[in-house]
Amino acid sequence: MGARIGVLALQGAFRAHAEVLRGLGAEVAEVRTPAQLAEVDALVLPGGESTAMSLLLVSTGLVEPLRHRLAGGLPVLGTCAGMILLAREVLDGRPDQVSFGAIDLVVRRNAYGRQVDSFEADLAVTGLDRPFHAVFIRAPGVEAVGPDVEVLAEHEGRVVLARQGAITVASFHPELSGDPRLHERFLQEV
Repeated sequence: MGARIGVLALQGAFRAHAEVLRGLGAEVAEVRTPAQLAEVDALVLPGGESTAMSLLLVSTGLVEPLRHRLAGGLPVLGTCAGMILLAREVLDGRPDQVSFGAIDLVVRRNAYGRQVDSFEADLAVTGLDRPFHAVFIRAPGVEAVGPDVEVLAEHEGRVVLARQGAITVASFHPELSGDPRLHERFLQEV
């Protein structure tokens, strides 16, 4: 592989992503500073609490370096809160919430409800030979999809997995599924 994969390690499910990636043989680095971001070839923005992650991105000085890397084509896998941070527009977010606009999606925070409304579902994913078991926890919902976005999976008519260029996003938590295929595909695209 050779690529060094960063996992944003400010808050959220970063350890589970790192474990899956290491299990696939990837060199993984936890990213908490601009210097650490500069040393990775790709990045995972994990699930967590998008408002907290946004505030931590600001306080650590990562917003502008990450914006610059995204503009330069950095491959990124964003899951749940990561999808929110990467979207063009965030509905129901704080006015000061970071939104990188790296993928042409409009998303709504917690569109699937509160923690007690979390659920699991088997998804038909483009390019996978069998269903992917997805774990949805306070998941964002996609409200609008831009013309250059490739929809890779839907759940009950709503987009839950999409890609545009080097950016792949999921409303669910693939790191909790026990199925490494989405991480494996991400590594193949790096």
